[in-house]
Amino acid sequence: MLNYTNYSNIMERFIKRISLCTAVAATLAACSGQQQTTSQLTQSGLDPQDFDTTYVDDIQGEKTVALYTLTNSQGMEVCVTNFGGRVVSIVVPDKDGNPTDVVLGYPTAADYFPEVHQSDFGSSVGRYANRIQNGILPLNGDTIQLAQNNYGHCLHGGLHGWMYQVYDAEQLDDSTLKLSLTAPDGENNFPGTVKVTVTMKVTEENALDITYEGETDAPTVLNMTNHSYFNLNGDPTQPITNCIAQINADRYTPTDSTYMTTGEIADVEGTPFDFRQPKEIGTDFICDTPAPELVAIEDGEDHTGYDHNWVLNTYQDGKGDDTQPCATVYSPVTGIQLDVYTNEPGIQFYTGNFQNGTVVGKKGIAYPKNAAFCLESQKFPDTPNKPDWPSCQLNPGEKYLSHCVFKFSIHED
Repeated sequence: MLNYTNYSNIMERFIKRISLCTAVAATLAACSGQQQTTSQLTQSGLDPQDFDTTYVDDIQGEKTVALYTLTNSQGMEVCVTNFGGRVVSIVVPDKDGNPTDVVLGYPTAADYFPEVHQSDFGSSVGRYANRIQNGILPLNGDTIQLAQNNYGHCLHGGLHGWMYQVYDAEQLDDSTLKLSLTAPDGENNFPGTVKVTVTMKVTEENALDITYEGETDAPTVLNMTNHSYFNLNGDPTQPITNCIAQINADRYTPTDSTYMTTGEIADVEGTPFDFRQPKEIGTDFICDTPAPELVAIEDGEDHTGYDHNWVLNTYQDGKGDDTQPCATVYSPVTGIQLDVYTNEPGIQFYTGNFQNGTVVGKKGIAYPKNAAFCLESQKFPDTPNKPDWPSCQLNPGEKYLSHCVFKFSIHED
């Protein structure tokens, strides 16, 4: 859940941007003397014209937004908008061969703008995915105060993280998209000018392969991830608590009531965090006596579920093995299975606890609580304040490289 300030200023910029876009569209129509024609819909039902627009902010100025479609010969389709580097839809075949959209999202670019919806659906998150405690960033003896936008912490890069910025986009071929972004020194109070690329590729094995690369001109921190919300049942009107999950991790990082890591690394043995053997996602919280570690009631609203980081067994001696799945989830309804691979030390498993049926997404569907799960490859939350944990610091001359693969198949019993 994101909390934002300076809302009136943001709305003023948004109104100006809409006015500009409307004026430009009217001028083009007048010059051409023709009515706008309907573009061909994507396999997931999106209209690319609904993403053809511009966005204006105080960091980047005016930038062009669009929708890009990636495909393979197996019938997989991934649609991405360069606004926030967001995955808008992923279509894969179910057990009967039916094309099925397995991620949540919005039907237009404007729906993703923070002035309309404050969401992280499908986004390429930066500079720092997850939370930094109290927004305090210690770096080389200095202490930097970052924005505090979530329970007093800095979440997903702060008030205007990269999920709300426009990446430059280059579609290299039918299956590959390269997104680029330059974040200036002092952007969201983070030090150093950082240049990053996010390369998304749909493979012939029905995988979405994502590579993050970055460099900086001054010491900083960098921790990127993809924040797609998956519903492998193919029906986001229903929760994913029936899906079967397995996480290759013997340990996890406990959190306090503000979802901040305590600094402890605990064994999953005997806890609701033990997914070493496959079990239904809702086993320990969709029941008569939910596990106390998962219960969260705020202002009368139930946010019970998972929002925690697991310490992956696939990461050993400072190196991650991205040839072995770190997590697997499948739907007993569609048979669709998702295997996740990464070179990162941790993965955040989130079960859509803050969805409450008020957000309307694609096809006019209002997303209920637990309508999706996220698996976010990452450094551990608040690593800058936990020096014993894998470092997220990036220095000049170093190369940042993070890799994550979402591979889809049909589950075999």
